[in-house]
Amino acid sequence: MSPKSNAATLEVSGPKDLRNVVLVGSAGSGKTTLFENLLKARIGGYRGEKDEPERAAALALATIPGNDCVINLLDAPGHPDFVGELRAGLRAADAAIFVVSAADGIDPTTQVLWNECKRVSLPRAVVITKLDAEHSDFDGAVAAVRTSFGEGVHPAYVPMKDAKGEITGNLSLLTRRAHDHSSGTRVARAASADEAALIDQFRSDYVESIITESEDDDLLERYFEGAELGADEIVGDLMKAMYHGQFFPVIPVLTSGVGIEELIGVISRGFPTPLRRVLPYVVDLKGDPVEIGEISENGPLLGEVIRTTSDPFAGRLSMVRLYSGTLKADATVQIAGQRALFSMPVSEAKPDHAETEKAGGLTAPNGTDLAPKTKAVAGEIVYIAKLSKAETADTISAPEKPLVAEPWATPTPLLPMALHAVSRNDEDKLATALGRLVVEDSAVQVLRAEGTDQLLIWTMGQAHNDLLMARLKDRYGVNVEQAPIQVALRETFIAPSEAQGRHVKQSGGHGQYGVCHIRVEPLERGAGFEFVDQVVGGAVPRQFIPSVEKGVRAQLEKGTISGYPMVDVRVILDDGKSHSVDSSDMAFQSAGSLALKEAAKPEKIALLEPLDDVAVTVQDAYLGNVMTDLSNRRGQVVGTDPGEDGTTTVRALVPQSELSRYAIDLRGLAQGTGTFARTFHGYEIMPPAAAQEVIKAAQAKQG
Repeated sequence: MSPKSNAATLEVSGPKDLRNVVLVGSAGSGKTTLFENLLKARIGGYRGEKDEPERAAALALATIPGNDCVINLLDAPGHPDFVGELRAGLRAADAAIFVVSAADGIDPTTQVLWNECKRVSLPRAVVITKLDAEHSDFDGAVAAVRTSFGEGVHPAYVPMKDAKGEITGNLSLLTRRAHDHSSGTRVARAASADEAALIDQFRSDYVESIITESEDDDLLERYFEGAELGADEIVGDLMKAMYHGQFFPVIPVLTSGVGIEELIGVISRGFPTPLRRVLPYVVDLKGDPVEIGEISENGPLLGEVIRTTSDPFAGRLSMVRLYSGTLKADATVQIAGQRALFSMPVSEAKPDHAETEKAGGLTAPNGTDLAPKTKAVAGEIVYIAKLSKAETADTISAPEKPLVAEPWATPTPLLPMALHAVSRNDEDKLATALGRLVVEDSAVQVLRAEGTDQLLIWTMGQAHNDLLMARLKDRYGVNVEQAPIQVALRETFIAPSEAQGRHVKQSGGHGQYGVCHIRVEPLERGAGFEFVDQVVGGAVPRQFIPSVEKGVRAQLEKGTISGYPMVDVRVILDDGKSHSVDSSDMAFQSAGSLALKEAAKPEKIALLEPLDDVAVTVQDAYLGNVMTDLSNRRGQVVGTDPGEDGTTTVRALVPQSELSRYAIDLRGLAQGTGTFARTFHGYEIMPPAAAQEVIKAAQAKQG
């Protein structure tokens, strides 16, 4: 296959022709520069993409020719806020290139990204970049990577240097050849004596690891017997070794182009084909398991929507990874998103669904440009236009054999943002725009907050928040303003009380008369409201007792001293007075309302605040920081659980008012390594000092 490509050279006949690779690395690792250099090396005339915020936040796809194969390159965002895009890329790919900067080392975010790959058992190679930076050192970088990622890390190439100490090429440990760029052009030649000595320092460990991890007993026996193994024999085991997920070859790559062709060679010869892909768990629409069998272009159609983009003018464009079968352009397909079949939560914004739809045009990348296709086969990653009902993580299958693949784990957004439209015109467009954002970004949730009715968008962090605001304005023309997060507080009685409510107006003509006496008793948290009728002797006529209850309930909704609803109380109606002419339903409603307000003495009322059960998982090095911070947030630590790999999970009860920015604050406390989950626990009494601030604010608002 030609080293430079055009659309005609990227045709795929079957899964064996493909390598699907995702580039993973933290921001600043050189990952996107590597992506661009791979394209420049194999796509004639390619000049690079613009460096825009959208580019850094989205999963990018490009296709280049490899060595007798086609390579689909996925560039996953390195910022923690966009881990949803990373997980989508891991799902689409069959292997990962993990990019580490020799100048910056292994930071906590890099370790988190590695763990994401490890969690899904993805085969990986490591590329070390920025070796030409000051104080960078290949041996030190490899040692740091091995310390962080495990003993399976082994150099496949080592840098060669000139007399000035500058890197001029790479030495292949398998072929014992030098790939020399000192002339300005890559030249493959036999290694010199000094270079061969350097190769011998690394080669035995590398070769032994390949053979051991490939589980090739025959070759391993020959190796230990001292037989001279040819490079071709060892290369045959490289793909097996990588596939098992415990062997990670290291390739040094420079921005000058050193290492690019070597990396393409490792991808072509060592990375697994889609034929080795372990498919997700698949069921039919009834939830019964379905065995797909051997991966083939002739198998049942099975694909997944990896990413969805939505344009106000062009409509939806779905990136789809095909696992099995053949998809023809303009075919009618089954689209299914059935999370309930896998006991996964289903949100109101994204209900389960299953329907058929005719697909639009079928395209695949040639470089970064899209070229039309008449069909796509198992293993390919393609784009389908105008699938108006398809959402990210939906399954694509044939209508005559509908299938559903178990979705991958999408991250839970934990940073709330309250917003409102600036104008009526913006209000009219906002719902549609938010709906499109939710469809294309699986890490976004939109809801109305119970108790405050605020419109909340839940995101992954500040960068994610800023990106969504920019999309609303620039893409959909919607102007919004952010507002402080409101917390749904409650009032309650903390001591028994009693009072009389008197609503009497007699100024000539038909008057109003209603008098009632109530006792109020506090109930346990979560008990709600009880109304008890203990009237004797007809002091309050039977037809007006429901009126008193109605008036009490209305006042409970309004609250008494803070404007927040009152809960967890028992109101006992035990006495009252009426007038044969002037008593009425409205009079006793007013009396009931007045009685509750009168009973609500400041010393007998408390504010309740919502608490969440919070589980924070953090590396032990940052445990003290997290514990101190939880205490400062009025959190009650209820337990700690030691985990794997030097982590601890802290369980605590924390007021919701202290958690609105916790997704951002935890990242700083734990250097990007901390994660947390939160679920509603219940209401507890707010400390008096904090409650007084709320009451003062409510009274000032009322004037």
